[in-house]
Amino acid sequence: MQPRDLSANSPYVPGRGVEEVARELGLDPEELIKLSSNENPHGASPDAVAAIREHADGISVYPKASHTDLTSRLAEKWGVTDEQVWLSPGADGSIDYLSRAMLEPDDDILVPTPGFAYYGMSARYHHGEANEYELEKADDFVQTAETVLEQYAGERIVYVTSPHNPSGSTMDLDDVVALADATADSTLVVVDEAYGEFDESESAVSLIREDGGGASYADTRDDIAVLRTFSKAYGLAGLRVGYAVVPEAWADAYARVNTPFAASELACRAALAALDDDDHVEKSIESARWARAYIREELDAPTYPSAGNFVLAEVGDAEAVCEAAQREGVIVRDCSSFGLPACIRISTGTREGTERAVATLNDVLAELEQGVHA
Repeated sequence: MQPRDLSANSPYVPGRGVEEVARELGLDPEELIKLSSNENPHGASPDAVAAIREHADGISVYPKASHTDLTSRLAEKWGVTDEQVWLSPGADGSIDYLSRAMLEPDDDILVPTPGFAYYGMSARYHHGEANEYELEKADDFVQTAETVLEQYAGERIVYVTSPHNPSGSTMDLDDVVALADATADSTLVVVDEAYGEFDESESAVSLIREDGGGASYADTRDDIAVLRTFSKAYGLAGLRVGYAVVPEAWADAYARVNTPFAASELACRAALAALDDDDHVEKSIESARWARAYIREELDAPTYPSAGNFVLAEVGDAEAVCEAAQREGVIVRDCSSFGLPACIRISTGTREGTERAVATLNDVLAELEQGVHA
C-alpha cells in the first residue's frame, strides 16, 4: 500500500541547525552562531521558562483552562472577542485551520513567490491548488494591491506576508483594504504577520476589530484574517504556539476545524507569561532593529529593506557563501529554496553575534571574489 500522490508537495526546507552543522564539520556547537531560522537570539522570556517549570507537573491533564486563558488574554490584547482568536500549533496550524474552514476540493489559493512554501502545501493537503503572484526583486519585493490583483483570478484565499519572508517588505494597510475591496465576496485575504512585532506599522487586526480600526477604516471587515506567532519576538519557537485572528461573523467555525486542545499545556502557560513580559519583547525588538541596520550598513553586499528580524542579501552564489561561512562558524540561510540562488538571508543576532557574522561574511565574500579573479 502507498500514500496518495504527494509529488506536488516539495518538502519544507528549514534553516540548518547548530547540532547538524557541528556534526557535519566536526566543530564545537558552542563556537557556532546560528542566524538561519529567524529565531530570537535572546531566547524566551525568563518568565516563560519559569512558567514551564512551574506547570511541568500538569502535563498529564489536557490544557483546557490554559487554552481558554490564553485565548482570552489574546482577545483582550487585540480588542476582539474570544471567538475570534484561533489558537494553533504555530501559525502553520492556523494556515491548516483556514484551509479546512475555507477550501472545497479543487479550490485555488493565491500566494506570493518567493514565499512561505507551507501556504501551498496546506492547500494541496486539502485537495486545493496554489497559484502565485510574483514579488519582483528588481523592485525590492514591493507589495501593493495591484501586485496581487494582476494575478488574481477569483481564488478562495489570498495570502499576503507582511513583513514578507525572505525579503522583509511589507504591505500598507491601505493596500490590504484595497485588495480586499477588489476581490470577490467569497475570497478571504489572509495577512501573515509572523514578524509583525518587528514592524512599526499598525497590525491588520485593526481592520477586523469591532471598531473597524477607527476613523480611517470605519467598516469592520469580514473578509480578512491575520496570522500571528509566539515563535519570533517571543522566543517560543520550540513550543509551537501561534494563532489566527478572524472576523467575528464566522469565528464559530473554529470549533469545527481545530485540533482538540490545539496548543499544549506548557505552550499556553509559557505564552501567557511571555505576553506579560514587555521588557523582554521590547529588548528583542530593539535588538533586531539595531542588528538589521548594522547588517545593511556593514555587509559588503547589496541588501534589501526589511521590517523583519532578518536581512536578505545578494551574494552571487548563495550555496558557496553559506558553505564557506559555516566552516568559519556562522550559519545563514541559503535562499535557493525560495527560488533566489544568489541570495542569503541573515537573521538578526545579538550585538556580538551580528558583528561576528558580518565580519565573517565579509571575509568569505572577499575570498570568493579573489578566487573568481585568480
